[in-house]
Amino acid sequence: MYTQTGLAAGDNGFMKRTLFALLFAGLQLLAGTSQAQPLNLGYVSVQHPTHGMTSFFYPTLAAEAPQRRGPFSLSWAADAPLAPGNGRLIVISHGSGGTPWVHTDLARELVLHGFVVVVPTHAGDNAADNKTPGPESWKKRPAEVSHAIDVTLAMPRFLDKLDPNKVGVFGGSAGGHTALSMTGGIWSPARFRDHCLANIEADFASCMGFTTRLTGGVLDGAKLWLARRTISSRFADETPQAHEDPRVKAVVAMVPFAADFDPASLATPRVPLGLITAAKDVNQVPRFHIEAIKAACLPRCTDLMTLPDAGHGAMLSPMPPFEPGSIAEQLQADPPGFDRAATVPLINKKIAEFFEKNLLNP
Repeated sequence: MYTQTGLAAGDNGFMKRTLFALLFAGLQLLAGTSQAQPLNLGYVSVQHPTHGMTSFFYPTLAAEAPQRRGPFSLSWAADAPLAPGNGRLIVISHGSGGTPWVHTDLARELVLHGFVVVVPTHAGDNAADNKTPGPESWKKRPAEVSHAIDVTLAMPRFLDKLDPNKVGVFGGSAGGHTALSMTGGIWSPARFRDHCLANIEADFASCMGFTTRLTGGVLDGAKLWLARRTISSRFADETPQAHEDPRVKAVVAMVPFAADFDPASLATPRVPLGLITAAKDVNQVPRFHIEAIKAACLPRCTDLMTLPDAGHGAMLSPMPPFEPGSIAEQLQADPPGFDRAATVPLINKKIAEFFEKNLLNP
């Protein structure tokens, strides 16, 4: 269980946030403005010796400028002053081998709704270091989310500007596994093993990641033998894995890896839980993962969106440039018929509205 220390949530912090908001409103009136200026996207990052880079997106009135991060052409105001928002923090848990950049469009939508957004780098399971994906990473990820909350609340830029007891968490894919852990889900490496041994052919990508695929060729038999042998030897630990951070009050999980959770642990989620399904997901086949969670928790969780034409990559925006013919492209590229331009903004809006509903109300 995560124990919160040194982060006061009492009347003093509330009064400081209230006075900050009132001061900003008063300055607007003195300047003769009738409505707030539109918010832009601010960005700053910090580097930690063991936790790596943590990225922060936040409301600002400063002008944005073009930014380049790897293959991504982005835009934000770097290290700009914070503008008053809604006083709430959202943590985004990226997918396996991920980066903050593939969630920039969601971060922007959340910021335009007034949220501050933090994206931790999950150790051993990110684009720069992908040595320990899967259960080894999943054990550490929830604590990394809690650490990101600690860091954000302690930063001078955000100090006393955020309610420390009303935090949201969004995650997709492996990040969705993290999100489910934050709302009371209990899993174990042995449950991962059992799922994969029973369903290896039907859910091969979930169990083996981007290492290889079944092609219907003569090598499939050898691939299946090696996969079963590797999974059996590596994932025998039956220790239940659980994490609790009482500051987290709302969670959204999109296309999560979820087959290793005890469904009973999510039958009554600890906090409001929204689920987003991509019906054509071939990376985490829905019937083994999100559909099993929905069967356990509905109507005590929210079926936030079911996207009939979407694949696993619908959680990514902007979409990374996949190498043509690569396993990543095969598993995450948009299926024919998916209207990304129309659908992804709607996904982001639904997520922001879910967090508004569940974090802004008393």
